Amino acid sequence: MDATVAQPLPPQPLLQVRACRQAYHKDSNADLVVLDDVNLTLQAGEIVGLLGRSGSGKSTLLRIVSGLLPPTAGEVIWRGEALRGPAPGIAMVFQSFALFPWLTVQENVELGLEAQGVPRAEREARAEEAIDLIGLGGYESAYPKELSGGMRQRVGLARALVVHPDLLLMDEPFSALDVLTAETLRTDLIDLWMEHRLPVQSILIVTHNIEEAVLLCDRILVFASNPGRVAQEIRVPFPHPRNRLDPAFRQLVDEIYAVMTRRAPPAPAPVAPADAPFAAQLHHVSTNLLAGLMEALAGPPYDGRADLPALAASLQLEADELLPLGETLQLLHFAELEEGDIKLSETGRQFVQSDTDDRKKLFAASLLAHVKLAAAIRRTLDERWNHRASAVRFRDELEDHMSPDYAEETLRAIIAWGRYAELYSFDEEAQQFSLEDIEAAA
Repeated sequence: MDATVAQPLPPQPLLQVRACRQAYHKDSNADLVVLDDVNLTLQAGEIVGLLGRSGSGKSTLLRIVSGLLPPTAGEVIWRGEALRGPAPGIAMVFQSFALFPWLTVQENVELGLEAQGVPRAEREARAEEAIDLIGLGGYESAYPKELSGGMRQRVGLARALVVHPDLLLMDEPFSALDVLTAETLRTDLIDLWMEHRLPVQSILIVTHNIEEAVLLCDRILVFASNPGRVAQEIRVPFPHPRNRLDPAFRQLVDEIYAVMTRRAPPAPAPVAPADAPFAAQLHHVSTNLLAGLMEALAGPPYDGRADLPALAASLQLEADELLPLGETLQLLHFAELEEGDIKLSETGRQFVQSDTDDRKKLFAASLLAHVKLAAAIRRTLDERWNHRASAVRFRDELEDHMSPDYAEETLRAIIAWGRYAELYSFDEEAQQFSLEDIEAAA
């Protein structure tokens, strides 16, 4: 009689996010959807990155995974059970350090253990061990104000590690630091991970830095925006430690830039009312930066076309800083984004070659032709007898279709661009658009 050999069961995922949706109800309007149909599986022994632009819902997903925010729909499965509230075994490192200034380093690190009721002697010993692990031995009695930004972030990391979590959540932990300090902390984190000295099983990290994601992660989930969703999963095949200058590393960075600049097919959406045609979010980027980017593109070595990673490195900009500039130039038809490259259009070249007055005229023409909100404001001012209009009207209509923060950013962008183009003026105190100064100049 043949004996049947039992096959080992595949390991149970540490974390599963299933069909997660997060939406906020807006009075008498459609819900504002932040995340939609997000799925994620995390196994023990891996670092996974959530990579995307600011506002794509990455930090919201992290709060849902931590149990601090219940999803509107879908579920989070933690160690095989549905998550209900904050989960034991999950700790988070925040972007802003989040230290109590009146407590010493030792006392800040001990907080989580104290909340768990760990006896004083044990929590002191574990806190000292965590402080030594992250390289702050000798600073136990220091206060946060006496520490540099990098040292304060190390305290935040020690406070998360001291509870020995199975899953460490990191919300853009290096973005508030200078370049050198951030690089040192990334290297130290990876060294501790490779040496199996971190008391964690997995790390889930939110970032908008493409190179950081490739440097740290085993898998990268690239998020699209409005609403936030996983656009693509990318596996990073390189062993640690990784070399940024390796051609394969650079190629993967290029590919991710291409993914993040690829135009997605339009998703089905409710038809906007005819009287609100301008519900698209705008990036509040400076016209000086837009002009500077076009000038850089037009000159050597690019001659009108540049690889985005190379351009970002040359201008010392991160993807989250460069992509809004590129997308705004594309919106205005001054440039095109395609497969990780940016190409100056003929109108963009004309802008670079023009003097100040002609640049303003080109910018005004592009605003009126391609940005519906600018055209609507100018049309309203032209039609009214006093050539004035309150910003409240446009802000309210924007908030019907986006969050108040995005509505405010969009309004600030359109105010700055319209002023530069001399399409209209804006009275900050009265919060009114007008043609007053424009007509006087004419």
